[in-house]
Amino acid sequence: MTTTTKTPAAPGPAPAAGGTVLDATGVTMRFGGLTAVRSVDLTVDSGEIVGLIGPNGAGKTTFFNCLTGLYVPTEGTVKYRGKVLPHRSHLVTMAGVARTFQNIRLFANMTVLENVLVGRHTRTKEGLWSALLRGPGFRKAEQDSENKAMELLEFTGLAAKRDHIARNLAYGEQRKLEIARALASEPGLLLLDEPTAGMNPQETMATQELVRSIRQQGIAVLVIEHDMRFIFNLCDRVAVLVQGEKLVEGTPERVQSDERVVAAYLGTPFEGEPGESEAAEVRAAETGKQEAAEAGQEEGEDQ
Repeated sequence: MTTTTKTPAAPGPAPAAGGTVLDATGVTMRFGGLTAVRSVDLTVDSGEIVGLIGPNGAGKTTFFNCLTGLYVPTEGTVKYRGKVLPHRSHLVTMAGVARTFQNIRLFANMTVLENVLVGRHTRTKEGLWSALLRGPGFRKAEQDSENKAMELLEFTGLAAKRDHIARNLAYGEQRKLEIARALASEPGLLLLDEPTAGMNPQETMATQELVRSIRQQGIAVLVIEHDMRFIFNLCDRVAVLVQGEKLVEGTPERVQSDERVVAAYLGTPFEGEPGESEAAEVRAAETGKQEAAEAGQEEGEDQ
């Protein structure tokens, strides 16, 4: 049985509003001879929810990894509030970008509260000696972190389970806990990688309301999801990746009505499809080879 999502007061100070939060330009990621992401441009504005969709293998998670410092892009730049992000995931988090993962990555043997406290590590200033000596400054910082962690557990509806071991939570609650831990770093941009994967309709609806509540705190959200109803009901804009390239971007209404998007999901080729030029070259070469062979055969018959 899962808990319901609540919408209390803002969990800590909201990030500064206004302007572009994320500006990814020409992001390309190659693995040897394979280009997983090719020249993708994407922006997210403050307080905006943007969806990133595409068939399996389209490069969505790879693109996320480029944004969050897990991968160093082969080409392109990623900026947060006008500053180029470093290629280290903990520094990206410190800058103000947090994320969840497609496969839940909680500390399974730690409590719910402890998991959220881990997310506070980039916002605490106490050093090693302060922790060892446990002076008044350290104890105050520790209490402040616990108070903020509890605010987030209230926000996500998990406060009653603060002392439960994370692995014992229901699946939907584990997803919420991962979001609470990401929010503990006080981000201005939250990246969600398939937050409703494996959820039932009630849990999906609760997650949709939770994401909207996050946006109300002034936090921008970029979300990958395969549930099209979830994406189109939630997002202000949607971008579609196909074979590592951005196919189309716009309002949910525009994206839903785009024939190329429908074709991409059904596996139907379309004019201008990423990779179509390469396929056309192959077809031309094969045609030329066949015509040459037929010409040679005719010449032989004439002789």
